[in-house]
Amino acid sequence: MTAPLATRLTRLLGCRVPVIQTAMGWIATPQLVAAASEAGAFGFLAGAVMTPTQLDAAIAETRRRTGHRFGVNFHSFQPGAAQIVEIILANADHVGAVSFGRGPDASMIDRFRRAGIVCMPTVGALKHAQKMVALGCQAITAQGGEGGGHTGSVATTVLLPQILDAVDVPVAAAGGFADGRGLAAALAWGADGIAMGSRFMMTADSPVPAAVKAAYTGATTADILVTDRIDGIPQRMIRNPMLDRILAGGALGKWRRGLIAGLEMKRETGASWRTMIGAARAMTAHGEQPLSQAMLAAAAPMLLQRAVVEGDSRNGLMAAGQVAGRLDDLPSCADLVARIEAEARTRIDALMTRDAQPVREGAD
Repeated sequence: MTAPLATRLTRLLGCRVPVIQTAMGWIATPQLVAAASEAGAFGFLAGAVMTPTQLDAAIAETRRRTGHRFGVNFHSFQPGAAQIVEIILANADHVGAVSFGRGPDASMIDRFRRAGIVCMPTVGALKHAQKMVALGCQAITAQGGEGGGHTGSVATTVLLPQILDAVDVPVAAAGGFADGRGLAAALAWGADGIAMGSRFMMTADSPVPAAVKAAYTGATTADILVTDRIDGIPQRMIRNPMLDRILAGGALGKWRRGLIAGLEMKRETGASWRTMIGAARAMTAHGEQPLSQAMLAAAAPMLLQRAVVEGDSRNGLMAAGQVAGRLDDLPSCADLVARIEAEARTRIDALMTRDAQPVREGAD
């Protein structure tokens, strides 16, 4: 029996398997996006942490690495956002979708749609899914609280049915997915596929340094927690010495970490303190955070880079989905997607066969 893995999502995005590789900052590089897309999934570039010049180069490199269409993630409030939109539109022949959290307005969404680019925001609440569809978005990624990085409080098992009942566009389930069993379960719920971050980060094709990958594969679910002490918004992280210092430190320690990492960010980007603090406030509760919290928020990207780019698993921050606590291997993207596809077909076929069996008299 052949399991039905072709969905509205595969038809909309043009991928073979209804699996999305999410846009993790500094991790979803051309290397990983191309590997995921070549494997049959749909990869998203992490444009939200790139300058327009960097994104232009990353799109060009991804195009060289794969002939498949791929997506780009960005934020409408990031520096150079208007230029980034134009770069994406100029590459509409290869960029098949855009993803975002705090999204663009209806007019910008309409520009993407007219260019043949699917708008697929990530949401963690029912009202946000409804708003995005009302603005014209053609698909939704519903991320439950199990997801990594910035995350909500509603579990995938509750959030996903809510959103599926409320919108009539393809929905990808995110938060807690890593294998074919999860894909089969998501399809059974009525979703059109799954989106995975931690699982793709923990692959041989991921650019993350080996020492940090070892920290991820060695982590258990007890080592992964949610905190709002970094930028005022709940984030799921792997517990390490840096996170422990943030959790234990008072106001003085917060200022110190913010200033040190802020200086690094200033050297890296050339941005002024005013620009960095303004960006931090835009990302945290509409600017209502105290200045010390905003400074730490401005520093947070540098702390994340310190881990996933520089390989410092002790003094950087490591975002992770809860599912990372049960993963202990680093397959290639090709092997991972093939494994997911085979397992999902097996699980769906088993359910269909089970349904076809006659019920024995007296059976429970």
